[in-house]
Amino acid sequence: MKQSIVHVALVVKDYDEAIAFYTQKLNFELIEDTYQPEQDKRWVVVAPPGSQGATTLLLARASKPEQESFIGNQTGGRVFLFLNSDDFWRDYNEMTAKGVKFVREPKQQEYGWVAVFEDLYGNLWDLLELTQAGPPDEAGIRATGIV
Repeated sequence: MKQSIVHVALVVKDYDEAIAFYTQKLNFELIEDTYQPEQDKRWVVVAPPGSQGATTLLLARASKPEQESFIGNQTGGRVFLFLNSDDFWRDYNEMTAKGVKFVREPKQQEYGWVAVFEDLYGNLWDLLELTQAGPPDEAGIRATGIV
């Protein structure tokens, strides 16, 4: 049996400001932006550059007050998503220059480099460059201090 996660829904306040953040500050690619008139919403999908066939982000505008309360805090203050890079320092420096807010400075761990940043709404992300040792386990993730 083979399965995979295709999309992860990220609740956003506004489609266009979210698209701008992900494409302009994080260099993500806009994969799809289709209006769905029957539900009066858009199907907006973005992905990191070079991640063909991998999991994508579905930018889902909050449509109810209950959903609005989760914008920027989808995981209760934990790191939500992990963005792996083939060149940590290139991406860290570029993101910093573009105004991305890092809340944990770069740190070298046994699994590679890591720094924690906020997206435009405050969701926490790890920027990672993993070494040959592979991804961090729960103990490695706890070392970032945001779990």
